[in-house]
Amino acid sequence: QVQLAESGGGSVHAGGSLRLSCVASGYIVRDNCMGWFRQTPGKAREEVATIWSGDEVVKYADNVKGRFTFSRDTAENAWFLEMSSLKPEDTAQYYCALRTYTDGYCPRLFEWYSFRGRGIQVTVSS
Repeated sequence: QVQLAESGGGSVHAGGSLRLSCVASGYIVRDNCMGWFRQTPGKAREEVATIWSGDEVVKYADNVKGRFTFSRDTAENAWFLEMSSLKPEDTAQYYCALRTYTDGYCPRLFEWYSFRGRGIQVTVSS
């Protein structure tokens, strides 16, 4: 059973930066999707960035493009989210997720991921 653990959250002022990390325990099959999602109270959880092992292309939500960067270290079973130029509207609980045995794409719904982190808070003050 794979378990995910996020780290790196915290509080910053607008314009600041944070780096989130997600480390997966256990074996990860080659066919997978890795991703980051976020949720604010009263809103649906939204996809932030995902990558499918099949094409190695990172897909970003429009509202984070150019500010957030997804990266990963497959040898360490870890992936990261570098967040810069943070805005108050980026304040949310951030979750990492992993889907194995994909059907050739990364789902947009967090609940469709095989393994999900518990979440970590990011707070951006104005």
